[in-house]
Amino acid sequence: METVTAGRDALGAFAPKFAELNDDVLFGGVWSREDKLSLRDRSLVTVIALLSSGVLDSSLQFHIQKAKENGITKEEMAEALTHAAFYAGWPKAWAAFRMAKEVYGE
Repeated sequence: METVTAGRDALGAFAPKFAELNDDVLFGGVWSREDKLSLRDRSLVTVIALLSSGVLDSSLQFHIQKAKENGITKEEMAEALTHAAFYAGWPKAWAAFRMAKEVYGE
């Protein structure tokens, strides 16, 4: 697992504890538990959770990219977003599809 420094890079001086929790706990501790849930599955869960929560910004795009890197195919992403659209809301799915098309090069 790669070392994540996004929290420290963006918020280290302003919110050092949040930056530490983001980098060391969330991306360091939680995401490293591959014996519990694969990176591939973790990525899919994260994308759908962000979509469902209405987080339709660069965080979602980052995690769609990570899902691609972790083995989620274009077809699987399209199917997951289609399925989630009925629960999360159609407009949210449209936003996620625009990002997914960009990430997957469509």
